[in-house]
Amino acid sequence: MQINKYYLSAFSSFFIWGFFSLALKPLHHYPSLDILFYRVFYATILLLVINIFFRKDKLKEDFRVFTNLEKTVKYRTFFLTILGGFLLIFNWFLFMYAVNHVSLKSASFAYLICPILTTILAFFILKEKLSKWQWLSVALCLISCGILSYGDLTGLIYSLIIAVTFALYLVSQRKNNQFDRFIVLTVQLVIASLVILPFFPFYSGKVPSEPLFYVLMIVIVVLFTIIPLFLNLYALKGMNSSAVGILMYTNPFINFLLAIFYFKEEINQIQLISYTLILISVIIFNERFLFKSKKIK
Repeated sequence: MQINKYYLSAFSSFFIWGFFSLALKPLHHYPSLDILFYRVFYATILLLVINIFFRKDKLKEDFRVFTNLEKTVKYRTFFLTILGGFLLIFNWFLFMYAVNHVSLKSASFAYLICPILTTILAFFILKEKLSKWQWLSVALCLISCGILSYGDLTGLIYSLIIAVTFALYLVSQRKNNQFDRFIVLTVQLVIASLVILPFFPFYSGKVPSEPLFYVLMIVIVVLFTIIPLFLNLYALKGMNSSAVGILMYTNPFINFLLAIFYFKEEINQIQLISYTLILISVIIFNERFLFKSKKIK
């Protein structure tokens, strides 16, 4: 099995995100909006400090590249970057709300649907081609998700919206690859901060006084925001959106295991069958990566 740096980056980002609930669940008594406010503001400030004080050369280089672009490319870059910021902020809020106020299963289910939506959107929007095996993988995913969604309409609605927003983010950022990914991420979080800033005085709660809140917020900002988002954007430089999307199944599998063994949520036989189907579909989708060395021999 030959794994390149882009493949490893994509896998690592979703592997890290799979453990996000461990840091998020202890904050369930805080409003989802408060967690979102502090997460976005802290991450934005940290990224700005890193870029301004330690990456000046990269900033200057990207600014030169931007000024030399054609007008149409500039407009497209503006649009995709701003769109990415809006999609991120909406996706984060819904995900945190689902984890703390709906169920971990609904949040996990969103990332079961998301790879399928990403693959389909990439096929129609980016014209990314899929093999017959990969289409078989998508079909298996659809069957398994259909089984899981039965009987939980509320969870399904949240899952669909969360999935659509992140799928659109992945597909849109596949084309937004002219600049340093760390700088792109910084700009998108600045946009996200500007979007939610007017709402902060009216919808934020009391300033948290527990030290645990700030410790977990640092963990969320660094380990579950900046690092995986950067790895994800970096992976999109060298991989198709559909391939990155399918690797997203790493996330719900870890959530699934945490739900069983850590949070002690009840798992029925139907869910077990569905997750087994998804595991099979992931292996089928990545058969070119997994069995490449055997085919060469």
